[in-house]
Amino acid sequence: HPPIPANQIAADINLDSVNIWGRTNDLGVLGLGKSSADAVIRKVAAEQGRTVHGDPFPDRGAFYRSDMFSMARVGVPPVSVKGGPDYVGRPKGWGEEQNVLYERRHYHQPSDEYHGDWDLSGDVQDAQLQLIVGLRLANAPSLPSWTPGDEFEGARKTASK
Repeated sequence: HPPIPANQIAADINLDSVNIWGRTNDLGVLGLGKSSADAVIRKVAAEQGRTVHGDPFPDRGAFYRSDMFSMARVGVPPVSVKGGPDYVGRPKGWGEEQNVLYERRHYHQPSDEYHGDWDLSGDVQDAQLQLIVGLRLANAPSLPSWTPGDEFEGARKTASK
């Protein structure tokens, strides 16, 4: 249940994952192509010198399992990003390897907690991007819209009545 009417919410900024391996040259967007918020994400990413790509594992259904899904269902477009897997100063494939190892060894296990050797500079980079994107979306002359034909477009239109 949104705290205010859904038709008054510009976007759902989803801060759900932490980049623990450093700054990246790229940015993954969960649900890329679903709303006009993508244009703002792309612009801010470019200002940071980063490229944008979609979910590297769409077959896992992360968009539909994410915290933002409940807001999407009532018509609020999401902004959900995660840096990587192209890490600054690291060889090609390093980021994917780290992800696989972390998922195997730690994800949703007792060891899935903060570690002092993490490089959170990439998380700062992602948070700065999300802050700027959020400010631009909130101060834009109109709210973001779903891509025509998207499954959530009707919910946004219904919320606006």
